[in-house]
Amino acid sequence: MSKRKQEEIDNFIYMKEETKNRETIDELMKKKKNKEREKRIRQNNQKRNEDKFDLETETVIQMTNRNKVKKQEEEKRQAIKLERKRKKRNRKIKAIIKILMLVLIIGGGIAFTMTSPIFNIKDIKVLNNSQIPSETIISLSGLTTAQNIFRFNSSNIEEKIKENPYIESVNIHRKIPNTIEIEVKEREHSYNISYMGKYAYINTQGYILEISEDSKAKPIIYGTSTKEEEIAPGKRINNEDLVKLEDVIKITNVAKENNLYDKITSIDISNKNDYIIYMEQEQKNVHLGDNTNLSNKMLYVSAIIEQEKDNVGDIFVNGDLNNKFQPYFREKIM
Repeated sequence: MSKRKQEEIDNFIYMKEETKNRETIDELMKKKKNKEREKRIRQNNQKRNEDKFDLETETVIQMTNRNKVKKQEEEKRQAIKLERKRKKRNRKIKAIIKILMLVLIIGGGIAFTMTSPIFNIKDIKVLNNSQIPSETIISLSGLTTAQNIFRFNSSNIEEKIKENPYIESVNIHRKIPNTIEIEVKEREHSYNISYMGKYAYINTQGYILEISEDSKAKPIIYGTSTKEEEIAPGKRINNEDLVKLEDVIKITNVAKENNLYDKITSIDISNKNDYIIYMEQEQKNVHLGDNTNLSNKMLYVSAIIEQEKDNVGDIFVNGDLNNKFQPYFREKIM
């Protein structure tokens, strides 16, 4: 075999070995890479598992913490609730104790005031009375000295005193320790109603105050429609007469403004369209008509009285002064 041929064979063998070695190296590298890749996969899987475990652990921890916080908050709420109940119960107990103490104090005070001679009446005063004597009012009240100042009902006493027709209202005042004040408002005698040859005193509200033989120089009202059996102290004239009484008040008020009130002896109200005034001192009857235009009518009456002061007769102002009616005087033929 030639040398060249031998070299070619050696080269071939070398190349073959080299190729074989290279394939072995490539295979080793490939295996190495596979191992590394598998290692990375295992590491990644392990990391994911670890992360998952950590997340689940953290979630469990968070849930545990939340439950713990909730439990603590619930315990706190329960503690606050119990504390509030305790305080509320204590307040109730204190309030009950205070009420009991107050009841005991008030009860003791009442017992003392009702039994102590310090509060026995020593003085009874009547205020604002001018027509009814104080003794009469005290007698009506039923109050007596040495009586306990708290042992009577004020309303009952007031009603007893108001049984007197002259008494319009009453107020009882206790002046500690031993004085009673009876404050009254009296009705005033303003007019008379002719009644069976006597006079029934009435006030401006039509209350009958008294039956008397003395007119006390108050105007006498004739022509009322209130029945005789209804005229009694403490009662009131009927509605028809009350309406006419309002006109009488207007007439007398205007008469006062013209200095004629003291001259009025009586007023006839039987006809509301022609009220008649009698003036005894002047010896004249005044026919007023109805309750309209009273101021002008009284001016004419005053002028005619002055003009006819020495004559007896009737004055007529009962026409319509706004419609050319002329007041006149008719002398009485003796």
